[in-house]
Amino acid sequence: MDHVSSDDIPRRTVQRSARLASLPLGFASRTAAGWGRRLAGGDAGEISADVARRGAEQLFAVLGELKGGAMKFGQALSVFEAAVPDELAEPYREALTRLQTAAPPMPAARTHRVLAEQFGRGWRERFREFDDTPAASASIGQVHRAVWGDGREVAVKVQYPGAEEAVMADLRQLQRFARLIQPMVPGMEIRPLLQELRDRMAEELDYRDEADAQRQFAAAFEGDEHVVVPRVVASAPKAMVSEWIEGTPLSQIIRTGEPEERDRVGRLLSTFHFSAPARVGLLHADPHPGNFQILPDGRLCVIDFGAVARLPDGLPVELGHMLALAVDDRSDELLELLRTLNFVLPGTDMSPDEAAAYLGPLVDPLRTDKFHFTREWIRGQAERLGDLRRPEFETGRGLNLPPQYLLIHRVTLASVAVLCQLDAEVPMRAIFQEWQPGFDV
Repeated sequence: MDHVSSDDIPRRTVQRSARLASLPLGFASRTAAGWGRRLAGGDAGEISADVARRGAEQLFAVLGELKGGAMKFGQALSVFEAAVPDELAEPYREALTRLQTAAPPMPAARTHRVLAEQFGRGWRERFREFDDTPAASASIGQVHRAVWGDGREVAVKVQYPGAEEAVMADLRQLQRFARLIQPMVPGMEIRPLLQELRDRMAEELDYRDEADAQRQFAAAFEGDEHVVVPRVVASAPKAMVSEWIEGTPLSQIIRTGEPEERDRVGRLLSTFHFSAPARVGLLHADPHPGNFQILPDGRLCVIDFGAVARLPDGLPVELGHMLALAVDDRSDELLELLRTLNFVLPGTDMSPDEAAAYLGPLVDPLRTDKFHFTREWIRGQAERLGDLRRPEFETGRGLNLPPQYLLIHRVTLASVAVLCQLDAEVPMRAIFQEWQPGFDV
């Protein structure tokens, strides 16, 4: 059996399962009960803020220390903190947001060993300078600042040893806890998210795939006046070098940005997200705030292309037709299209009015010239769709998300959640009219 150093990601399944099991499952159960009572009209005030804070800190400590798939899942959840009820949001907001950019680093000697394995024993000769202290840490790797041989400042991404085994073990184990985690993100199905993360992580583990995707984005946005993608300098399966670009983290604008800046950044994010499939044939599929910065000249810098959806024909035209029918309140045609595209489960008895009542509020951002994305709005949608007393809950049970739309749906939902964190007013209808095929409203 291979020796597992304390400096590696903990790899043994039993070891990592024990750490995941140490998460506050009892607290999660009480939270689920309290949130359920709130949906049913009861008082959830009995939930202790102190217990919530301790639970949040433990969540950060365990997911951050484990890195791998556990941390990746934490990052995915962190995007949706805007939908978490107020009585739970504050402690989790801080702990989950920290997961977007921070994790305990691996020692310099381990970093050097990975670089030697990937770029050869003489790897240092390719750099003028290399900072052994990580500038940032992520779910499966960490980033070092360095100076390339030609004088360019570069970011060196180094994968944690044991990442592959750990990621898959994490996501298998987290699926066991999906029922307890679900109440944190009402309106978002956790099990499909975990399955989709498992499918995508295999691609993220080979940095050559990420480098190829980043090269395609960088070429498509070369010279763009609004978006910057760093050029790739060198790549290997477990290490990658790209240009260093530094700006204001999106998380800082979420915390302290002025309204005008929030609106401008929201427009940049939305345009990048919905234009990329047409411009690149790819969808950036990891839209958490840690992957975006605002440069001093106002442009949006996008990093981390490990997770992408391949859409060579752009966004599906059927999706545009569906959205247009919902916006125009053409409920009979909408239900017919939903059934044709398998968005309605076979044998489900659903009326056009029920389908329109479920989907109508979700397309409100497309009904006006500008829409104000707020935490209150996304929280209201989560409560509306998750309230057992409301007819929308029963309608939702009859709806299905075909596999080919799952990633698009998840990324769009995450992007909208970030807009709600930004509290941004965005001309979403005009963006859709320009970039979503089939949306002619």
